[in-house]
Amino acid sequence: MGMTYKAFARKLYGTGCKRLARTLFTDLFVFWGLYIADVKMGIAPFILYLMTGAFTAGVMWQALSAKDHVVEAQNLFMLPFHRRELVFSYVAALGTYTLLTKTAALLAVLLAVSVWNPREILGCILCGINAVLVTATVYSYRKHWFFWLLWGAGALYAILCLWNSPWFLPALILSGVLSFVLLWFADAYSFYSQGGKSIPVQKGHKHFSVWRYLSRYLGCHRNYLANTAAMWVVACVLPLFPGQMEGLFAVPMGFAILSINTPLCILLSCDPSLEQAVRVLPGQKRAFLAPYCLFIFLCNMAADIIFLTSLQIQTGGVTAPMIAAAFFFALQSAVFSILLEWFYPVRGWKIESDLWHHPRKYLVPAVMLLLAGVVGTFPGLIPVLIVLTVVETAVLF
Repeated sequence: MGMTYKAFARKLYGTGCKRLARTLFTDLFVFWGLYIADVKMGIAPFILYLMTGAFTAGVMWQALSAKDHVVEAQNLFMLPFHRRELVFSYVAALGTYTLLTKTAALLAVLLAVSVWNPREILGCILCGINAVLVTATVYSYRKHWFFWLLWGAGALYAILCLWNSPWFLPALILSGVLSFVLLWFADAYSFYSQGGKSIPVQKGHKHFSVWRYLSRYLGCHRNYLANTAAMWVVACVLPLFPGQMEGLFAVPMGFAILSINTPLCILLSCDPSLEQAVRVLPGQKRAFLAPYCLFIFLCNMAADIIFLTSLQIQTGGVTAPMIAAAFFFALQSAVFSILLEWFYPVRGWKIESDLWHHPRKYLVPAVMLLLAGVVGTFPGLIPVLIVLTVVETAVLF
């Protein structure tokens, strides 16, 4: 098992685990910086458990679904292998990568700003390990979806209702043991399902179309659409939080939050061959980036419209300046995202989840939050900002 695990771990961590050491040092630095800043907030233990489990499960599922593992897996499947050794090596490599590079970063922030005790730390660790094992088991036996819905409902019930009970930790251990047993009998080829998919035949066209490419790309990456749908759900419930604040000051904050749609803003970073073609072929900067910017703008605008509609239904008071602000934030965040992709693409990533959780994803929302403060303080600047953004877009593309 050791050699098989090293084969997967070498791709994830790099030679000598230098990447892992650098990541853990960064997490420790973030924890210590927030801890000495003495910024404290009340976080209930079941919220810690829920965030740890849900976040770890999501990252683990992305890692298992990543298509860049196909080449490595194909090479291993061409050689004689022991079924259980390959399964547990693969799950252990992706699980430790998820826990040590992603979940550890989340816990570094949460534990630095909250008050906790050793039992809560143990609960978070068990929730993370259990999420890794359960997600791998669900992925391996994903055809039995009804059973997994019941298991997921049971896990959610344990976190929400049993978190303060002495049965909570034993329930997590029992769930992990059951996952381990199911993985013991799992088929190794269930983790290599991408290799059996046939490539759909596409109809030929005389003229290129960026929109056709985007539609095909999203059709092959349904998780991007799922993330967009999740942002629409956030847009529906977001008015519940700033409802007690002054509308014109709080609404731009909502627009800034809704600009965090990472998958749609990393198409060049996640496809190096496309980036090379766009940079090398003549005229591609205008031919590709302008429609791409318009595409992101329309996605942002759709989320903002849902947000304003939900705000109107729940509290009312949507005004023309709010609609103008939605146009500005949707267009400006799209322009900033395109500029980041063109001048500072993410390189050196190992799996696709690295792109989804790269710190760069927070740059555009951070700038949008600053602009939200400006717009909320000086609403009269909205028309000026719209004109400047339109001129900026025309000059760039």
